[in-house]
Amino acid sequence: MTQRNTHSHDFNFVFMLTRRDRTVPDAEDHLETALKEGIGHIGFKDVGLSIDVVGRLNERIKASGATSYLEVVSLDKDSEVASAEAAKAIGVDYLLGGTHVDAVLPVLSRTSIRYFPFPGQVVGHPSKLDGSVGAILDSALDLARRPGVHGLDLLAYRATADVRAILRAVCAAVELPVLVAGSIDTQERIRAVYEAGARAFTIGTAALDGAFSADGRDLAAQLRAIKRATNNAMEATRVTAG
Repeated sequence: MTQRNTHSHDFNFVFMLTRRDRTVPDAEDHLETALKEGIGHIGFKDVGLSIDVVGRLNERIKASGATSYLEVVSLDKDSEVASAEAAKAIGVDYLLGGTHVDAVLPVLSRTSIRYFPFPGQVVGHPSKLDGSVGAILDSALDLARRPGVHGLDLLAYRATADVRAILRAVCAAVELPVLVAGSIDTQERIRAVYEAGARAFTIGTAALDGAFSADGRDLAAQLRAIKRATNNAMEATRVTAG
């Protein structure tokens, strides 16, 4: 899979109902907008709203036929395990993030939840990725060998090391799918993520804050622009490969 960046592959845009690593208070309204725009992958964080509210979000996402994601940004092991328990209780499709893998894996055993933890040293809130490219790659390879880990949630654009080098190294070396999260706020970054070989990316704050060049700063216009950028990245790479 070292040549994934030269061929077309699945590439999913996951819209996060979040701003600066917190699920927003009006997430339910934004969810309805996303569903109307045909967004098929939608997620939320483990901080910002109560478990009852995120449970309703998850029910609505899955009832619409979309795929649900809960991303863990809690900073301690106990909170992370509690978030994994919540993910299990409400029945999300994917659990993203977190670093306490050995504590979370037993929670998710015998569930259908797909688990994509963070490789590397993740610190702070909003989450940042510290360490060298080599250290991040070593962590990614270690996680990818763990039974029960189905992919990686890579905070490439929140790294202190070279972003492109991290993307290329991890996506080329790891056989599991890589999702890139955090600070993707331009069409150029979407294309770079695709060309590196990642299988998905998340956007929350940038869409809610109107960061993309679009026919409006409202959420619906932003989501349409991100979908176009996603399709353009895939098409450009197909043309180049051809």
